[in-house]
Amino acid sequence: MANVADVTDANFKTEVLDSSVPVLVDFWATWCAPCKAISPHVDSLAEETSGKLKVVKVDVQANMKTAMQFKVTSIPALMVFKNGQVVARKNDASGGIHALRTLVKSHI
Repeated sequence: MANVADVTDANFKTEVLDSSVPVLVDFWATWCAPCKAISPHVDSLAEETSGKLKVVKVDVQANMKTAMQFKVTSIPALMVFKNGQVVARKNDASGGIHALRTLVKSHI
């Protein structure tokens, strides 16, 4: 998980919205089994796309303001941000690494 940063309500704007590269945000929680299932794939994607895509995680329990701002109603919720805007979204853990590659492919 060396290439995946934890982001909070306090630094979301700086780390995600103001990022000069596209950002994949994984909204998750410690008690969420599907979140744990997709986590290794998120980590792998971060390794594969290093330098082209920033990958971060937001714990929705600890960062409810950000989760509510982006209407996260179920987790895992994976969103691609580019130039401060959500450009792609996936609301489940299906498809593994292939689904994540497809989600980000046209944005990096």
